[in-house]
Amino acid sequence: MSQVERNFKMEHLWEKTKYNKEDVLNMSDEQIEYFHWLYFEESVYDLM
Repeated sequence: MSQVERNFKMEHLWEKTKYNKEDVLNMSDEQIEYFHWLYFEESVYDLM
């Protein structure tokens, strides 16, 4: 993941979820991608 994408996803996580900035900063790229997907990505199954 690029640094720009990482920064965008980190800011999105700490502004819109219960995670604080320090927790998000300590996450790996994989964790950030997972939590961003978990909270913000729509799935076709969400629409059913």
